[in-house]
Amino acid sequence: MLTDPIADFLTRIRNANAARLKTVEIPASNVKKAITAILFDQGYIANYKFEDDNKQGIIKIALKYNASTKVPAITKIERASRPGLRKYSGADEMPRVLNGLGIAIVSTSKGVITDKEARKENVGGEVLCYVY
Repeated sequence: MLTDPIADFLTRIRNANAARLKTVEIPASNVKKAITAILFDQGYIANYKFEDDNKQGIIKIALKYNASTKVPAITKIERASRPGLRKYSGADEMPRVLNGLGIAIVSTSKGVITDKEARKENVGGEVLCYVY
């Protein structure tokens, strides 16, 4: 049993990037699916697919690399809020990652969204992770 499945999700992506793997498979959950969709929309991963295995389900993620230099699109992906120390942020003090070049993924009452969308919709929530 995992105590922090989102940290496991981020670590699997980080390790696959370090090993220069093309794809990575991760056990699915609704929050992980939402984070995956955000990573795809923001251009950090090449593609993704949800597969049903009559249990929990699997998320297959195709990682994105620079074509010429083989540098991963995700430079750093780190957990912000964790089970031992939750980090919440209001709409007015939403964190800016690399002065707006990166994204913070936030769990709000309107779903899992980026920090920019949270500022635009004027909602706060739990800061799940930072990606750049």
